[in-house]
Amino acid sequence: MAKKRKRSKNDIIWDTLIGIFMIIMTMVTLYPIWNTLAVSFNDGIDSIRGGIYLWPRMFTLKNYESVFANPHLQQAAFISVLRTVIGTVTSVFLTAMLSYVISRKEFMFKKQLSLLYVITMYVGGGMIPTYILIKNLHLLNTFSVYIIPGLVGAFNLIIIRTYMNGLPDSLSESAKIDGAGDFRIFIQIILPLCKPVLATIALFIAVGQWNSWFDSMIYCSQKASLTTLQYELMKVLSSTTQQASSASSTELMKHAGNITTPMSIRAAITIVTALPVVCLYPFLQKYFVTGMTIGGVKE
Repeated sequence: MAKKRKRSKNDIIWDTLIGIFMIIMTMVTLYPIWNTLAVSFNDGIDSIRGGIYLWPRMFTLKNYESVFANPHLQQAAFISVLRTVIGTVTSVFLTAMLSYVISRKEFMFKKQLSLLYVITMYVGGGMIPTYILIKNLHLLNTFSVYIIPGLVGAFNLIIIRTYMNGLPDSLSESAKIDGAGDFRIFIQIILPLCKPVLATIALFIAVGQWNSWFDSMIYCSQKASLTTLQYELMKVLSSTTQQASSASSTELMKHAGNITTPMSIRAAITIVTALPVVCLYPFLQKYFVTGMTIGGVKE
């Protein structure tokens, strides 16, 4: 059994400094989240005074009660979950399929097609032409407007294509010798090896779908059954801001404990919207640092 190397004094000092630095960075990173959580559980009027750091000074659930009092919130949450799941799965799969096509050496127009998608990252049609296009496609006030326009993203396409270019060609060549077609190679060989990059892209897309509210306001505001959670929460915040701006300071202090403020509502909304992403991230974190092609082919 090999002897364990004795750590020198410099190693101990260096490890201690690194540990202290990482603890400080962790505290700096977590403090804004913890402070937002404390404000969300604090009385709205009292939050205006400031001085809330780690714990609520006047504990209350009024902020969350005001958020969940919206009658459309349950349906909106269902729509947000549905668009996040469907939008993420379809977008990741179709983007990966297109990335596989333009990553193949035998595809003649891969450079031209890649350039076409890159151009869309710098040049856009604008809000009004996009709205007219959505209207002409009969997507207004339909659930499809949340899915179809974002099926393939140029940035995600480039990332997945770059990852696929790094896969050994021997895998596809050996599968073709055994009689496998391109679709079977893509499903059974390429996709499993691309789990790390697909998980990363899936998280990006899911967060974007979950946090999106502007498209709901523009395209589906006339149909209450299709509005998203973020849009409904934005309306709650807007309503609270209007009430707070119209009320005098005396009225606010008179109803302290029974009234919410934009600051407290904003904190509660932040916690409500961030919680699903925080719960999802640990299951995808391992794919950010883990590759699955190591040892796949011996050349």
